[in-house]
Amino acid sequence: MKWLKRTGLALLLLPVIVIGIFILYEIFGMCVNHIATGRQTKQLQVNLKNEIPDIEIINVYSETGNTGPTGNHVDCLSTVVFSTNMEESEIVNRMSAYYEFNDWYCYVYQTEDGNYLFYLNTSAPFVDNIEGH
Repeated sequence: MKWLKRTGLALLLLPVIVIGIFILYEIFGMCVNHIATGRQTKQLQVNLKNEIPDIEIINVYSETGNTGPTGNHVDCLSTVVFSTNMEESEIVNRMSAYYEFNDWYCYVYQTEDGNYLFYLNTSAPFVDNIEGH
């Protein structure tokens, strides 16, 4: 009779345990995604400072989540606004050793006030995390 009670209790607790494991997995994925975004943003700043000698970083912004209208996924978005005397083409030339430039995920453009904005958007390690929904 004792084993029957234990088996029944185990069957009742099994859904709670599975849901708890799923929630912990999602929380773990969120933490890893935020760490990846932070590392990406820091590495972007380091690469800019290494390649552009007269750089002055004005603003740094990062975001983890669904940054576009294309579905349920998680992105790591990093932007850096900076000033330099270099031309945009020379900045792209120097940074192309680190990044693959395109019109959607990685680009540099000059803002209205003469500064430059470097935009980098990559997929997160846990791309199908709840944070992207």
